[in-house]
Formats: sequence, C-alpha cells, structure tokens
Amino acid sequence: MSIHLAVIGGTGLYRFPGLADVSEQALDTPWGKPSDLIVSGRLGSRRVAFIARHGRGHDILPHKVNYRANLHALKQLGASRVIGVNAVGGIRADMGPRVVAIPDQIIDYTHGRSTSFCDAEGAEVRHIDFSEPYTSTLRKDLIAAAARAGTAVVDGGCYGATQG
Repeated sequence: MSIHLAVIGGTGLYRFPGLADVSEQALDTPWGKPSDLIVSGRLGSRRVAFIARHGRGHDILPHKVNYRANLHALKQLGASRVIGVNAVGGIRADMGPRVVAIPDQIIDYTHGRSTSFCDAEGAEVRHIDFSEPYTSTLRKDLIAAAARAGTAVVDGGCYGATQG
C-alpha cells in the first residue's frame, strides 16, 4: 500500500476526521511498538496514514514517546512524506494562536532520548546531512495548502524541540 502522506498528531489531534475506507493496524518495529494503532484511509483520491503521538488517550509523556517506532511503522506502510502536527507556543508575535508555522530549521534541546536509527547492533552507520532538515517540496505544498484554506501561515522559522 502506498501512503501519499502520513500525519503524526500532537496534543489535541488524536483522530483524523474525514478519512474513508478506514483501517487500523497494530505494528511491531525493530524499536518496539508505536504510540498507538496506525489509522489509514482515503482522503479524496489519496491514501493517508495517521498516528497519535501521545496515544489516543494522551497518556504517553513527551519524553516517553517512541519516535523511532512511530516513524518506522509509517515507513512499513509505505509512507514517504510525514508531517508532525504540534500544538506549541511561538516566541514571535506572528506565531500566535491559530497560525500554522512551517519551520525550515530545528534545534533539538531534548536529552536522554534515542536520537539515531543507526545505534542498533549491526546497523549500518550512516551520516545524514541535517543542514536542511525539512523537505522543501513538502514545505511548499503545506504552505500552499494553508493559503488555499485561508489559514494564517508563517513560512520559515526554527522549531525548538524541548524536553516536555
């Protein structure tokens, strides 16, 4: 099954309304179980997958989310484009409530979490260029979609991932 887009829902986004032909799958990965069942379905003519980052009951603490399992499970289903929806505060006036910000950079302030897919015994060692951490074509598509929807959007900025 080819998934056009996968969505990882953050706080407040536990379901993906509007999907047709919905199925749910419990998957295992080399990194354990994902946060919840993977929900997939059709949105228009496209296949979409969804997972609630903190679980549907919002019962997984941020530092306990198995990010690697979530991403691997989506990849197992054929997803090549993944967006993470986050309900976070902005530190600029133009990033207030109900504004969609599409960052172009990220700083990881977290600690104590696994940070690589290459640390498993026998895994191939890879070096990944992180100078442009977000895919430019997906960013452009998201910005255009927000504009079509009449949503206030900020193009660019740095997402600071914090410990909680």
